[in-house]
Amino acid sequence: MENEALTIVEGLLFIVGDEGMTVPQCAAVLDVSEQMARQILDELQRRYSADHHGMEVVDYGGSYKFVSKAMIHPYAQKLFASAKSASLSQSALETLAIIAYKQPVTRVEIEEIRGVGCDMMLRKLMARGLIREAGRSDAPGRPILFEVTEEFMDSFRLVSLKELPQLPDYSENESDDLFE
Repeated sequence: MENEALTIVEGLLFIVGDEGMTVPQCAAVLDVSEQMARQILDELQRRYSADHHGMEVVDYGGSYKFVSKAMIHPYAQKLFASAKSASLSQSALETLAIIAYKQPVTRVEIEEIRGVGCDMMLRKLMARGLIREAGRSDAPGRPILFEVTEEFMDSFRLVSLKELPQLPDYSENESDDLFE
């Protein structure tokens, strides 16, 4: 197997991040057959399965992507816990607000409201203990539902989510006639 193709695919998997790359996409980019693309992806998967790598290549529903190995997760939690005193970014606060007001809520619903992807932000918030999985939706694909944790409540000094400010009701001010 050609090392250059492995190097290219490795770099592409890093670039595409959480979106991952399918076998047809890989084949089209490299201008090779799907069989060859699958062999390249499988070889990368094999190489990254070695213990001396902190990441691995996984195939989730036909989409190959890099993920950290399970042994890394406790260390990631410690890393994010040590940064707990640091303030949250604007995107973290937006994501938390959506979850707090809409919980339980799916990743797709959060992304529809924010207008940007939030997979990495959800992982960071989970690692910091501010949100958790709350089961699965009955929607097609049974997506994961998210909710805030007691750690969130403590961090924001809330006894109940009823203490959150009321959201304005914009529907009262809407009019069908834009030029009134």
